[in-house]
Amino acid sequence: MKRLIIGLSGADGICIGVRLLHILHSLPDIETHLVVTRAAEHNLMLEGCPPLETLRDKASFCYGIDEMTAPIASGSFVTDGMMIVPCSMKSLSALANGYTDNLLQRAADVCLKEGRKVVLVPREMPLGRVHLRNMLTASELGCTLIPPVLTFYNKPQSVIDHIDHILAKALLSLGITPPNFRPWHGC
Repeated sequence: MKRLIIGLSGADGICIGVRLLHILHSLPDIETHLVVTRAAEHNLMLEGCPPLETLRDKASFCYGIDEMTAPIASGSFVTDGMMIVPCSMKSLSALANGYTDNLLQRAADVCLKEGRKVVLVPREMPLGRVHLRNMLTASELGCTLIPPVLTFYNKPQSVIDHIDHILAKALLSLGITPPNFRPWHGC
């Protein structure tokens, strides 16, 4: 059984995080702990996604953004890592600079201090110097950054195919291979 923390922060592309929850919910040996920022809740409405109540059904456990006494706020609660999908530049900056003002930031900080994997799917375009600097710092701290870059070698037929490939790459970095992943096999 793998235990993952899933964070949804307030960047464009919240549908990527929603899709991640659906994929993980379909995998029997994954326990998920969900935390959603207020901006992400707002983006669920803006992007026409299911409401938060529906997403809670896809997670094993859910916590409020201010629930700083949740198990995921402590290093003694052992997990296999954390994914923040999408990862806003605000959340990325907090992580890169050790700022922990909410449960999403605290859970990620705990994973880093405990040497656990943190995977970020940052959503911003174009990237400014401060974004790049924070991405470099997060990488130096041990985060894996997987910007949602489109891939074409797998001959995607839809936006969902692109999203699934991005999420598969993110999940692979945590040792999870989703059933629909199509790796590169060469020419």
